[in-house]
Amino acid sequence: MSDTSNINNNTSNLGKTVAKTAALMTVLTLVSKCLGFVREMVIAVFFGTSYIVDAYVMAQSIPGMLFGGIFSSIGTAYMPAFSRKKKKNGRDAGNRFTNEILNLSMILAVIAFGIGALFAEQLVAVIAPKFAPETAALTTFYLRISFSYMIFSCGISIFSTYLQYKGNFLKPIISGYFQNLGIVIIAAVSAYTNYYYLAFGMLVGYALRYLFIFIAVKKEGYQYEPKIVLNEPVKQIMVLAVPVFIGSCISQLNNFVDKTLASGLQEGSISALNYGMMLVSLITGLTTSVIASIIYPKITKARSNDDWTFFNTAVERGMTVIMIIGIPFGLGAMVFAEDVVQIVYERGAFDEAATALTGTAFLYYASGLVFIALRELLTYVYYSVRDMKTPVICGAVGVAVNIILSLMLVGKMAHGGLALATSIATAVNVVMQYFLLIRKYREIKIFRSKQQLVKIIIASVIAVGTAFGVHRGLIAVVWMPRFVYLGIAVAVSCLVYLAMLAALKVDEIKILKAIVEKTGQ
Repeated sequence: MSDTSNINNNTSNLGKTVAKTAALMTVLTLVSKCLGFVREMVIAVFFGTSYIVDAYVMAQSIPGMLFGGIFSSIGTAYMPAFSRKKKKNGRDAGNRFTNEILNLSMILAVIAFGIGALFAEQLVAVIAPKFAPETAALTTFYLRISFSYMIFSCGISIFSTYLQYKGNFLKPIISGYFQNLGIVIIAAVSAYTNYYYLAFGMLVGYALRYLFIFIAVKKEGYQYEPKIVLNEPVKQIMVLAVPVFIGSCISQLNNFVDKTLASGLQEGSISALNYGMMLVSLITGLTTSVIASIIYPKITKARSNDDWTFFNTAVERGMTVIMIIGIPFGLGAMVFAEDVVQIVYERGAFDEAATALTGTAFLYYASGLVFIALRELLTYVYYSVRDMKTPVICGAVGVAVNIILSLMLVGKMAHGGLALATSIATAVNVVMQYFLLIRKYREIKIFRSKQQLVKIIIASVIAVGTAFGVHRGLIAVVWMPRFVYLGIAVAVSCLVYLAMLAALKVDEIKILKAIVEKTGQ
């Protein structure tokens, strides 16, 4: 068989694999996100955008700001290092490598927990200096509980990456069900007993999630050994993890700036930012993140085999599909921001004022939705070629832009300015990553057809414009519940969008078509 035939077969298999896996992941992720929204709605119904939720959100954010990057960076650096180790020395060596990384991470997690629990009050005073005394005291209590779940979080990060490399993308998603379930149960209990119990939900949820995912990796052939050996491979992954950790810290600095500035605004501003970002995370989690997660292990293996043809095809198709999804979703979210927030959240203690606050945050976060999605994939591309430094540089520039714009906009636009600054900073990050990538790595040739982007933008604008017109027209002629107006408008716009993409001959629409067909089976 010729090389051309092999390339065509590999490309065809890539599309089929992505479509099949993405369909299953989308369904399972939808269920997971629905559970996540049940979780957020339970909290919103019982506690609204009160100081209790402000304290809860801040307490959940601080551990990630300070130490979460350590474990996410190890988990991220783990895949390319594990791939190289397994290819060179076999499965048993790969398992030993996994144990060494896991045990080292557990020790670091225990140390982080001790530091966080001991200095919780001081951390709250520094990170949220403008909190009212009552809010600060509650945040301190919640924070001591929040630090404890990091012990489970580091194991979840490594085991999820292990399963993804093995081609098992579904069980890491299912493990999240248990986490959400634990949080929902504890949140409901705390609402009817004492709101101090609210923070224990995250601890219970993470413990349940860890138990499920540990059983899953055992079934994949993993054997745990309580051993720590600082050999060369472990040292290598730590070297790779350091720049990833710095990048994660830079990312968390964005959150720190937003929450610190928001803590001086009206009550509920932090909650509104959190709820708005949750909606963006729902969209990306159900769509673009699925594509990026599937492609990452594939391009990691392709890089290990020096298969640049498959590598470039996978990345280029991934970028195009992400833009096909991200651009219209971002535009649509901006146009229907308040409607979406009202449908999802407005009930119980979450009133019209809370909807207005959250709607503003969602609108400006949505303006950067496609850049959030592309940043995830481009960062994976860098990690697959073991370049952990360039995303850090781009992230640092993005943070500088975010801080400057946040300080400029918060006075005039309040929390909306903070969300807009984050979106602009993300766009700057993505543009830098793309141009540095194609300049540093001549073997990488991605997104060569700029006409595809123009076609996608044209189709997106027409589709979202159609949705807006249908929505307004329905409101003018007949009364229906708000979600029905929006549902009909979105359905019509989807048909228009797919027809436009087909007419403009955007080939990647075939992957989306396959995903839809498989999801419906």
